[in-house]
Amino acid sequence: MTGKEMILGRRSIRKYSDKPVDNALLAEIVEEASYAPSWKHSQITRYIAIKDPALKEKIAAEGTTIWPGNGDIIRQAPVLMAICAVKNRSGFERDGSYSTVREDRWEFFDTGIASQTLCLAAYEHGLGSVILGLFDIDTVSSIIEVPEGQELIALIPIGYPAEEPTAPKRKAVSDLLVIK
Repeated sequence: MTGKEMILGRRSIRKYSDKPVDNALLAEIVEEASYAPSWKHSQITRYIAIKDPALKEKIAAEGTTIWPGNGDIIRQAPVLMAICAVKNRSGFERDGSYSTVREDRWEFFDTGIASQTLCLAAYEHGLGSVILGLFDIDTVSSIIEVPEGQELIALIPIGYPAEEPTAPKRKAVSDLLVIK
């Protein structure tokens, strides 16, 4: 599969089959995602793969009250990948000072790149995914026991797709690109 085929073919998947995802495959996908670029090669993105149905149910029931539809997606996905960031590394100098006026917000850029890379790697292996941002961060962080020094950024359900959504209409390049 070419890069273009991956970019054009990958869709956000919200319905999954009940086929389990092998731990070795998850490890391979995370290894591939580790090649995503990051601030000064800080590699701050960490992954917590949640496969335990009871734990996923607790996250879905207690952590998605602001958008219950995300709970439904979490319940049926064989894997829920929690994307975490090591705090105070991306966008910082070694002495702890900020490298940029964006201060500590650069970690969202790095974890965003890593998340998309993870989703593309999953797609290449026949898995679907969707990046979720609407959930109670404090509740889910507590449930999954995010390690000290890290913060939860996003949740990504992963599994074998039970749907084949079509690509939504895209904006024209003329609306997206300015050349000077």
